[in-house]
Amino acid sequence: MSDLPRKAVTRTAKLAALPLGFAGRATWGLGKRIVGESAEIVGRELQQRTAEQMFKVLGELKGGAMKFGQALSVFESALPEEVAGPYRAALTKLQEAAPPMPTRTVHTVLAERLGTDWQDLFQEFDDKPSAAASIGQVHRGVWHDGREVAVKVQYPGAGEALLSDLNQLSRFARLLGPLVPGMDIKPLITELKDRVSEELDYGLEAQAQQVHAEEFAGDPDVVVPGVVHQCEQVLVTEWIDGIPLSEIITGGTAEQRNRAGQLLARFLFSGPARTGLLHADPHPGNFRLLPGKPDGEPDSGDDWRLGVLDFGTVDRLPGGLPTPIGESLRMTLDGEADAVYELLCTEGFVKESIELDPDAVLDYLLPIIEPAQVDEFTFTRGWMRSQAARVGDPRSPAYQLGKQLNLPPAYLLIHRVTLSTIGVLCQLGATVRLREELEAWLPGFVAEEETPEESAAEA
Repeated sequence: MSDLPRKAVTRTAKLAALPLGFAGRATWGLGKRIVGESAEIVGRELQQRTAEQMFKVLGELKGGAMKFGQALSVFESALPEEVAGPYRAALTKLQEAAPPMPTRTVHTVLAERLGTDWQDLFQEFDDKPSAAASIGQVHRGVWHDGREVAVKVQYPGAGEALLSDLNQLSRFARLLGPLVPGMDIKPLITELKDRVSEELDYGLEAQAQQVHAEEFAGDPDVVVPGVVHQCEQVLVTEWIDGIPLSEIITGGTAEQRNRAGQLLARFLFSGPARTGLLHADPHPGNFRLLPGKPDGEPDSGDDWRLGVLDFGTVDRLPGGLPTPIGESLRMTLDGEADAVYELLCTEGFVKESIELDPDAVLDYLLPIIEPAQVDEFTFTRGWMRSQAARVGDPRSPAYQLGKQLNLPPAYLLIHRVTLSTIGVLCQLGATVRLREELEAWLPGFVAEEETPEESAAEA
């Protein structure tokens, strides 16, 4: 399929076929077992066929279906290793590409939004897209002033497709749950739906990107391309080259993986502190690893910077990440069970109608924040799987306690972005000095020193 299907009935039929496909393959698997094939072989084939069909449909439909698939893709490392392989390849495809929009459709959108003489704005324009995403695709070009640019063109009917897909996916969210153990799919879909209007507004995206571009201009670690031109359905930004993070995940050197992981963690925590905005779409397709330092600085030959793309989804945090996150992390590491519990109650993580044992809450949190306990931590798929199993197994005390905790709306997106970033770090297998980034950028993580006057007053 080469274009975004706009008829709701077409998209609904494709998505509705997914649960039927799951059931059909289960019957096929039972038949193979009856004729004597081993459960292990049948199980692997079943997983592979399920993954291939599901993500083929999600990728073809673009829109909300592809958006959902990309959101899931960063949690691939939580899957048990014996079933992760078949999913890994299918999920990775969603991070970088989708079937392209026909050239005539691209030209029609550009003519409507930039004017019939739109080609005069470019010295060059490549009709073949360089990347395709959930609501638009990117073309490489040369702006009339000679700058290399990325031209992002929104699919016609993208808004209707996004909402239609996500509504349909929410109807069989329970069937999708086993794809990521320990994760509730329905809130993820709800949160994606809440962000649809922002995602479609290229004006908001241009503002968020330009704020980041100005703040990180000349930064030794992070590169954000500046905005060149923006109008409805079209966004033109500076072009940046680099190695897609998905390629670093599949074939990067240990040095590249570690550097990418460190910079990803740095951007997660420094971005809100420096811009008041949280980049809220951290799947590997939105990042590049660029060789070298900023222009004019000596290059040692082994320097790498993180290129950041796609600011369509951001969380607005004027004061940076909320201070209670840093305070609760610090107090958990210090073993202050009562203080942590009191703060969680105040912030709404524990509802007034529920009473929990503070020590049990501390035991629940400590394994999750293990990367912050040490100076350097290696994120692995095995560690991610162990955490998913601990909180996702109904027989586990952690599962029973987790069910009683609440996630306040103000923390929903922050929680998803943090989990997603950790998922990417585990895919990278990166060794990261996370505590260093927390101390530098997370409000409340480092205790404020008392002034002599405050000490005297307490005495």
